[in-house]
Amino acid sequence: MKLELIVAGVGGQGSILASHLIAEAAIAYAERTGEDVAVRVGETFGAAMRGGAVASHVRIGKVEGPLVGKGNAHVVLALEPLEGLRVGADFLGKGSLALFNRTPIPPTDVKIGVARYPTEAEIEGAVRGLGAEIKWIDGSALAKEAGDIRTLNVAMLGALFGTGLLPFAEGDLTEAVRAGVPPKTVELNIKAFGLGRDTVASGNAAGAVSGD
Repeated sequence: MKLELIVAGVGGQGSILASHLIAEAAIAYAERTGEDVAVRVGETFGAAMRGGAVASHVRIGKVEGPLVGKGNAHVVLALEPLEGLRVGADFLGKGSLALFNRTPIPPTDVKIGVARYPTEAEIEGAVRGLGAEIKWIDGSALAKEAGDIRTLNVAMLGALFGTGLLPFAEGDLTEAVRAGVPPKTVELNIKAFGLGRDTVASGNAAGAVSGD
């Protein structure tokens, strides 16, 4: 059981919650199966300001420190594409997967016209230049379909599960979601999770995990 993952986004999107749900699912799996693994979570950017950059590291396996090594991420899960690229530039490497929500939230320098937001093609080219593969998910649209844009983080977790890269069972993750989100939003979040999972499992997401 081994996973080196970073959840990237901006403050208010639920990046940190998403990382903790993954960690809770891994802990539940390890306890259920008796597998001897460690789970570490660490944030590298503050989430105090809504709209500020947030990156949360999750390490599962025979690990000690909380932060993924440079170029060693198996997956960068991005709730915002430019933040995903910023994190990916340091942590993606050959064989990594970038799983990106395609809805941008332009930073201040873009809004005031002193910088330009990169196109999807430019982001994709940069990711592939690192030796990683990229898969685009309409996570924001899936969250709205589920009934609340605030379920974006869980929709993206469903997409991540759909890749088959998570080293634990679906029930471990959905139980973590049920326990970790506000009670009134449980069913919305479970619906969002299923929509994300099914989008990837059905092959409706843009891009490829293995270079096709």
